[in-house]
This record gives sequence, C-alpha cells and structure tokens, in this order.
Amino acid sequence: MTLPVMESSNIMAHLEQAESHLAEIELLSSMYPGEDELVITDQLAVAELREYVEGATDTYPLSRPHILIKQKLDTDTVKGVNVTISCTYSSDYPNVLPEIAVRCPDLSRSQQAQLHSDMNAYLSESCRGDVCVLSAVEWVKDNVHLYLTDKSTSSTAAPGKKESRSTCSSPQPKEQFSRLWIYSHHIYNKRKRKNILEWSKELDLSGFSMPGKPGIICVEGPQSACEDFWARVKVLTWKKIIIRHREDVAMDSRRAEASVTDNMDSLRRFTGFEEAMFDPHGNRGNHMNLGQLYQYLNERGCGDVFQLYFGIEGR
Repeated sequence: MTLPVMESSNIMAHLEQAESHLAEIELLSSMYPGEDELVITDQLAVAELREYVEGATDTYPLSRPHILIKQKLDTDTVKGVNVTISCTYSSDYPNVLPEIAVRCPDLSRSQQAQLHSDMNAYLSESCRGDVCVLSAVEWVKDNVHLYLTDKSTSSTAAPGKKESRSTCSSPQPKEQFSRLWIYSHHIYNKRKRKNILEWSKELDLSGFSMPGKPGIICVEGPQSACEDFWARVKVLTWKKIIIRHREDVAMDSRRAEASVTDNMDSLRRFTGFEEAMFDPHGNRGNHMNLGQLYQYLNERGCGDVFQLYFGIEGR
C-alpha cells in the first residue's frame, strides 16, 4: 500500500529527527565516557529511540531523552567551577532548540538567568536546524567566566571595601529556598512515576508525589534544583500540568556555606522524597482518599495548600 505523500513525508521527518537525536547522544557518550561526566537519566527513552531508528518498531517514541553533562572548569579568576548542563530533547529538535538549563553554584540567580538568555540567543543564531548540545557545552566553557567576574571580584576585595560595598546599593546575591506545588490532571505512567522519584533524589529535593487522578507533586529545596526538576517534568507528555502554588524564601549567602545549608534544611517540611498513596479506590484504583491527603499535609504544616488544590477546606 502506498502511503499518502503528506504521511510519508512526516514519517521521514520523524526518522531524520530521531537519527539526529541518537547520533548526537552517541557522540556525547564517546566524548564524555566517565559516569561522572555524562548521565543519561532515562535509558529506556534512548533504547526506544534506537529501536525506532533501527526499524525494530514503527511507533515514533513519545518519551524524550534527558541528559546531564557535568564539567569542572578552571577560569582566570576561579578554579574548579562545577557546571552541570541539563538537556531535554523535544520531538521537533533540531528544528527547535532543546530545553537546556545550566546549573552552577558559583552563579547567582541573576547571573544564571543572564547566562541562559545569552546562550539561547547564540544557539538560535548559530545552530538553527542543526544539533546544538555540544555547541552549548563549548559555549558555556568559553563564556562562563564572564558571568563569574562580578561575584569573584566582590569576594576577593579588601575587607574594608567589601564591607563598604555591602552597605551600598549592591546587595550580595542571595540563595533561594523554594517549594513547588505541582498539579497534574493525572499521574498513571510508571515511567513518569519512576522519573519523579529518581530526579528528586538526584537533585536532593524533599517532598512527595501522589499518583492517580488528580496527580500532585511537591518538591522543596534549593531554588535552582526545583527549577531543574520542573524543567524536566513539564516537558513529559501530560494532559495538563501546572505549578499551582510556589513558596520562595531568600537565604543570606554571606553566611558560611554550612550555615546556609542548615538553615535551608530547617525550612523543609518533608524528610526525603516519597510516593504517597492514600487508600486507592475506584474502578482503576486511581482515586485517593482526600481526607487522608489533608491529614498528611496538615501533619507537615501544609494543610492550607489543600484548599489551593481543591477549592475546599480540608477536615
């Protein structure tokens, strides 16, 4: 049977995109062979991609590969800068840019935002229609020092000048603690549930996820980690997923690192991250006992969030 021209061209376009995804991932794997250099967070997604490219299946994979590239960079001003580049492939890549996020503990929130803006502008101009993850890595290597300058200058200034600067109009950048309350129409898929658990552990986030209909996810911890988690989760295939509510608390980055960490941990309402089930019922066992959910939230000082989700007060 001859396929209509439009359907045939779509199949070829999907195959070309899948081939470019797989070729790039294999190239990156050869360039960064160490387990601490390249992390493929969803091996199943890559396996499905390979099966499609090799003709083992005619079904275009819906899962989206996600990779982390971890680098320790030396700049003129700072040695041993830890940078993690997170990339989530979209089905239309390389026709559109993938979702790329850069995490660096030496950058303030504003510096990180500026880096992302400049990097995306460069990729949009230089890599349109071509694979670009390696270009993004090289751009970060070449340019990250430009965004560290202000912070490194203030940290190496003489004590007297440093004090004077802190009392003027340029406050020290602050770490942020965040808590995201995410709502999904439903969470059934086992792979998604596995990703949620693994990503929260990798990013050192606490909280919980409630599968079923509706689905609820709460993550808390450093703001950059929460944003990374959300960037990964939201690009999965969902009927509906939104951040229903968020809480942000500024931390004083001038304090000792251990003190900031302890203070951040004291703000956590949850110990670790878990998948929580509350007396599943219904024909498919996909509805939870909302009364038990309210008690669970209330015990952790989060009972007021229940009304934000469901529009009624818990009891």
